[in-house]
Amino acid sequence: MSTGTIERVETERLILERLQPEHAAEQRRLLSDPRVSRTLWPHTPQPTEADLLAGLAAKVEHWNRHGFGMWLLRDRDTREMVGRGGLQYTYTAGLNDVEAGWAIVPERWGQGLATELAHACVEVGFEQLDLLEIVAFTLPDNLASRRVMEKSGFIYDREIVHVGLPHVLYRRRAA
Repeated sequence: MSTGTIERVETERLILERLQPEHAAEQRRLLSDPRVSRTLWPHTPQPTEADLLAGLAAKVEHWNRHGFGMWLLRDRDTREMVGRGGLQYTYTAGLNDVEAGWAIVPERWGQGLATELAHACVEVGFEQLDLLEIVAFTLPDNLASRRVMEKSGFIYDREIVHVGLPHVLYRRRAA
């Protein structure tokens, strides 16, 4: 169960904060790690500083335009940044969908943080935003992310091409 407003959500182990420009250094640290970037952009070079800042600006603008978006994830006990994730509009397979997405610092992989975040995304999306459906997708060989989707109630839909790469698309509909 999560508590708080959409801009700041708390779960059992996480604090989810609305992504802001002042999070640039923490986002750089996360997204510049090759172990993380290969799960997001496997066939592109490491993101440049300009790429990272443009991406952050787009995430901030999404919040401003839609009233929801990506959060910076902090460990609830230590307040350390442990990742990024949330809900955002995305264009997949010819449709404008709301996507649940996540990236966790490698030192915290395998601890269930992405699953905890995915559950918060589902709760916020369906209970606070009144969404009818949320999608999630990943590269076919990202088995950890696929397990997160399945543990969070997402059902495999089909293979798609997203940003020129094969992905697997999962969907979860509101109850």
